[in-house]
Amino acid sequence: MSTEDARALLSTGSVCDSCLGRPFAERSFGLTNAERGRALRTTIAIEDDDDFDPVDPEACWVCEGYCAAFDAIAETIVGELEGVEFATYQVGTRVPPLVEENDRLLREDASLDPDVGESLKREMNREVGRRVGSKTGAEVDFDRPDVLAVVDLEAFDPLEFDADDAVTSHAVDVQINPAFVYGRYRKLERDIPQTEWPCRECGGSGVQLGDDGEEPCDYCGGSGYMYDTSVEQVVRPHVVEAMDGEEGTFHGAGREDVDARMLEEGRPFVLEVKRPKRRDPDPAELEREINAAAEGSVEVEGLRLATYEMVERVKEHDASKHYRADVEFSEPVDEDAFEAALEELSGTTVEQYTPQRVDHRRAGLTRERTVYEIDGDLEREDSTRAEVRIHGAGGLYVKELISSDEGRTEPSLAGLLETDAEVTALDVTGVEGEDEPFELEEFFRDEPSEERESPSETAD
Repeated sequence: MSTEDARALLSTGSVCDSCLGRPFAERSFGLTNAERGRALRTTIAIEDDDDFDPVDPEACWVCEGYCAAFDAIAETIVGELEGVEFATYQVGTRVPPLVEENDRLLREDASLDPDVGESLKREMNREVGRRVGSKTGAEVDFDRPDVLAVVDLEAFDPLEFDADDAVTSHAVDVQINPAFVYGRYRKLERDIPQTEWPCRECGGSGVQLGDDGEEPCDYCGGSGYMYDTSVEQVVRPHVVEAMDGEEGTFHGAGREDVDARMLEEGRPFVLEVKRPKRRDPDPAELEREINAAAEGSVEVEGLRLATYEMVERVKEHDASKHYRADVEFSEPVDEDAFEAALEELSGTTVEQYTPQRVDHRRAGLTRERTVYEIDGDLEREDSTRAEVRIHGAGGLYVKELISSDEGRTEPSLAGLLETDAEVTALDVTGVEGEDEPFELEEFFRDEPSEERESPSETAD
């Protein structure tokens, strides 16, 4: 590229400095395209001993005035983001097809490579983005920004606004990406589902049709839910409010049965908040608020601000589970036989056909799951009862490992003892990553807090 190429570009008609400099965008790092264009125009004027004759963008046949709108567009974006907290951003632009065609014809008419330099869209993104960053102190992020502003140039006429003013807000579509809070929950009472459970009879409306019209649903008592509350309903409102978001979605690392408790270190979860205006609530304060409102039914701990990748990690990360089960046998069990059965199950891979209790919502398949370790204590006073402790691979159906589910799980404790067995109470006592913990620092946006006492330790 040379001044001869610049002369060829200028010969196509009135071209502003930005459009003149854009084909030279790969030359002289650190300059804007407008600075490159002005330098080329100045050099040619000196070489030809002609008067310097700048061209305003409004008179440019290529951009048709849009290159004069960088400041105004940035001002509009900043105005649209007022009241929204964000640390990272990105700007995108929809350029009118005719202006994109002008950008291509400029190079073609000057006999230049059609892809030389950079496009108007890329320049617009960079120049507007640079101004947004300067005004807000945020950093550009091309992968997963907190906010994305998409500019539609066709939404305004660049010849009909004052460059010192903002352009119409209709030209800017601001998208606020979700924010995420990670933690672990303990469910200290039974009959609390993990997520809200709409009534199957009324579909969550809380009403049904009666002889006199709509009336409260008999099945759910008009609440719209199968259960009075859920872990999600305990956690979600507080996190959404703290982040001034529109709504929230609960993501858990698997789930326990509704009649099982979740104890000890708890189960990992992520609460996703849509369109948050705040991104930096105090996790410790939020934790205290949730636990106080739950009144001992649910506890959360280890809350931290997380990245969006944490959702996939919580949902997909391979994890093993620890359980404690109260078991009742249909007839007295010999202690030696009990110990022998547990020893045979420990370290065994069992085959489990989809249990009867979930076959209405899961495909009928035979799944192989490993029992890493199992031990237990038979009650000496009543040998029809026992406490069994299990460490198994994720997806292991524990109740069926005990009962055999009419032969659908092989081997099973009931099968080995040749007597019926039933889990009368189940607690999940641990959820941990198979190869590495869930909580790696790369999945968090905040610094690790000082170690806090767990809610169970502070509650008297």
